Amino acid sequence: MSLALTPLARRGTLLTPVLPVVAVLALLALPLPTSGDGGPGPADAVSGLVVLYCAIRLVRDRRRTLSRTAAVVLGLPVVGLAVAATGAYSPGAGIAGMGRYLQIFVLVPAAVLLLIRDRGDFRLLTWSLVGLALVQGALGVHQYVSRTGASYQGEPIRAVGTFGPQDVMGMATVVSVGLVCALGLALGRTSVRQRGVAVLCAPALLLPLALSFSRGAWIATAVTCAVQLVLAGLRRALKVAAAVVAAGVVLVGGFGVGTAVLQERINSIGQVTDAPDQSVVDRYTMWAAATDMWREHPLTGVGLKGFPEYRDGYASPALSSSSDTEGAGSAYRRQPLLSPHSMYLLVLSEQGLIGLLALAGGWLALLVCGLRAVVRARGPGAHGLDCALVACGVLVWQLTDFVYADIGGPSTVLTAVCFGLVAWWALAGSGEAEAVTPVPVGGGTGSTEKAVAR
Repeated sequence: MSLALTPLARRGTLLTPVLPVVAVLALLALPLPTSGDGGPGPADAVSGLVVLYCAIRLVRDRRRTLSRTAAVVLGLPVVGLAVAATGAYSPGAGIAGMGRYLQIFVLVPAAVLLLIRDRGDFRLLTWSLVGLALVQGALGVHQYVSRTGASYQGEPIRAVGTFGPQDVMGMATVVSVGLVCALGLALGRTSVRQRGVAVLCAPALLLPLALSFSRGAWIATAVTCAVQLVLAGLRRALKVAAAVVAAGVVLVGGFGVGTAVLQERINSIGQVTDAPDQSVVDRYTMWAAATDMWREHPLTGVGLKGFPEYRDGYASPALSSSSDTEGAGSAYRRQPLLSPHSMYLLVLSEQGLIGLLALAGGWLALLVCGLRAVVRARGPGAHGLDCALVACGVLVWQLTDFVYADIGGPSTVLTAVCFGLVAWWALAGSGEAEAVTPVPVGGGTGSTEKAVAR
């Protein structure tokens, strides 16, 4: 009897070109210097090498570049960035701001799109995101239990993972994305083993997400999981939802982990006018300042990196101008508030309507293409439902979270990788045909062709 190679071995998965992207994600699990300012980290540097690696592969292999649709969708932000860069308060600020936006929303997503060969590579990156979330989540739970986390209401209990208090949203972002990916894999039509592991991973990530005390991440994750469950179909959705909710009740409620603190944090979500805490006051004050900037510069905004320079001229005296950070191995420091903590308002204030329509227009195109692909993936005999749910889930999470957060800090490169995953599924992967690989069967006297699901 002849022996057939496994599908992974036949496809050379161990030498997949997405391994450099996996390396970027792995670097996000490494501890950052406690004396850092929360700016770009080692993963950002390696993401630049990934772009260079992708360009070399395209030249060497004479492969096709981006399709016309992908080039238009991913290239849309360049229009607004070019206009906003010319209006920056200094040439250096314009160049730095444009470089950062190109990295996160154009270059790295395009490189990820081109390096992913098939659904197998897509799933490899998806599981890498889940693995990163588990590592950061485990460290976050340890920080809460051992009281070695970031300071929250005077107590060192906030789970921040390796990102520290300078990037307090980093762990919440990683864990949320990992949970969304795990839920997408659990709701898909992959192997029973993969679905079983994903079902275990999703509820396990609920606890570190809760202990991050990130209200924006909670809201975005709840919205996204609801969307994924609806897209997956009612029967499958009810089964997975029941398992996740039951595990969440056991992990958080059953053990009484942070019950009082969590309840207080949840209640604060609706306290906008009724005794809100200072963080809520600062956020709404900066939102108002960003809106006023846009009203005076409606088309082009105040220029890239301009929000910190114009902030004090538009903000009310209620703004504290900085926040206190401490714990997780870092000394006490005052961290300035340099953005409105809303991606849409940040783009609107610095790039105006031109920039917002260009950037958000590309995101909307990805969402429409991704949702159309979900419909095809749910059809009889279709494949890739898990990829569809992961891609749409990650995009919905990111677009929802952008209401309460923006780019900045070492964890930002994760956003670029996620947009690359979404772009591949929406613009290339959803139409990928299933591979048909000759596999010898029987006693060697004959063979037949088996479809190898990617």
